[in-house]
Amino acid sequence: MKAPAHKSVPLRDPQVVMKLARMGCFHQSRLSFMRILLRRMKDEAWQFACADWAVDARGVGHAVYSAEGPERTYSLVAFAHDLPPEARSDRVIATAWDATFALFDGVPEAADIERLRGNVPKQEAGRVSARELTLSRANRSVRLWDHVVGRLADGRQPDLDLVESVGYLMRTTAVYGSAKFGAADRAEIADRPELSAPFQAEMLTVYLIRAFVLDLVEHMARSRNADAVPLDPALRRRFGIGNSTGLGMAPFLMNHPRLIHNWIAAREWALAEVRGLAQATGEDVDVFRGYAARAERNAQEWQSEHPIQQAKLAELRADMAALSEHLERFDFAAPHPWDRLWRWGEGALGLEGQEQLAALLLEPYGAIVDTAAHCMAADEGPVRIDGARDVADIRALIEAVHPDALATNWDAPEEQARVWYVSAEKLEPRLGERAEEDLEAYAQPLCPARDAAALHAALAGESGPVAEFLLRHPEHRHTVRRLQIAEAHPYAEVRDNTTHADMAPIDLLRAKLSFFGATRFDPRSDRWLRITMFQNAPFPHELAALDPDDWSYPAP
Repeated sequence: MKAPAHKSVPLRDPQVVMKLARMGCFHQSRLSFMRILLRRMKDEAWQFACADWAVDARGVGHAVYSAEGPERTYSLVAFAHDLPPEARSDRVIATAWDATFALFDGVPEAADIERLRGNVPKQEAGRVSARELTLSRANRSVRLWDHVVGRLADGRQPDLDLVESVGYLMRTTAVYGSAKFGAADRAEIADRPELSAPFQAEMLTVYLIRAFVLDLVEHMARSRNADAVPLDPALRRRFGIGNSTGLGMAPFLMNHPRLIHNWIAAREWALAEVRGLAQATGEDVDVFRGYAARAERNAQEWQSEHPIQQAKLAELRADMAALSEHLERFDFAAPHPWDRLWRWGEGALGLEGQEQLAALLLEPYGAIVDTAAHCMAADEGPVRIDGARDVADIRALIEAVHPDALATNWDAPEEQARVWYVSAEKLEPRLGERAEEDLEAYAQPLCPARDAAALHAALAGESGPVAEFLLRHPEHRHTVRRLQIAEAHPYAEVRDNTTHADMAPIDLLRAKLSFFGATRFDPRSDRWLRITMFQNAPFPHELAALDPDDWSYPAP
């Protein structure tokens, strides 16, 4: 009997996907936002230019980089500073940086640049306007910066091993958007096709920052010696933009449930579509094998000094070796090869390897997968509670969404050891210890599982419309709202205890950053990490000639 052209494969269960241990193993994929951006810019033949360069021999001044699409132009306005070493810090409390940036909506005039000069270097202490889409800052990786400038000034290329060990010349410590500090609100730009996918303005900002940083380091070398050499193009692409990210990003996944559902549902749909294919062409198999080999190399080259990540890397390397061995004898000619390979991986690989395999399976099928990019944005407007729902329905909904929470002893100190709150000084999310700090009055509702269990207990013996219950117990309104969102958006909710003593916020950070397209996750504690963005990607002047997708893994 001939196999059907396509079989229906169900999406993975949210109870499996939305566990913190698995979310902390997510990898970038074709649906990561950096790759979505570069594909669009390549397909639409965007034009790029350094429209203004006014940086002196000390590396102080400003530059403007323009990105012109079919309908609009966006301009990165960059300010370079001569920062004393003692003033350099990646912490959110920093007040000075090596470079500061704003993404301008259009082409700035001289008056715009002067207005930005008075505000952008101040970051939080300044204000931008609705003409700006993002605000950002970055610091040098001093050891590598000085090495690259010195080598180029001497007419030599930088040391490859040193470049590989760091991966970036500057790292951002924030890329603010969505109306923060006066920037344009997301609603003002959401209907623009080029910015409709999530975080496209932020990704464009980082992409242009990378171009500025590499131009700046070559400028500094020429300022030291007029006969300095430029970076070799292949080596130049080895530099990405670093990023330091901490707890401030972690609550995003709980505070944007519909958006997170759309991200993960798009990826899960794409995975199910590929698994459902009846056959694989020789070309598809070759593409997959090539990416699998590159992913194995990436696992070998990826380094971290943190014990958490070292354990993950050991698991990933073992998984990739097992996958490589399995592929040597795997029969791609038999029906439904991708589903068979996936089911093997579920049994043979750990979480790191499974999530890497999920990403790899998407690589040969851009024609299928890339269409899901149009479904990843979300309407973040208010959600009305359906108060007519019966209390029994709400209890059943809790049992379906949070079964583990109902089996948890919430009186055990370790189960609610942590408290999420917002610092008064910097208005940034923080994580405190419940037993050591008096923070209960400031606790944020960022433990959906614990809140759902409390609501389930409170509903015992109740009946009738849930609205009547909420009139008497309004403290449970947010939980009912979340549950009703999760009912329609099954990947909206983390299905784990986010206040447990062993909860690692870096799992939340990695889940989000994987959708950005970040690579080389390098935790510095369980609460903050460093990543690399756009490493190996074509620069703006190369995008027309190079593949916009063939850069997220080391070159073959």
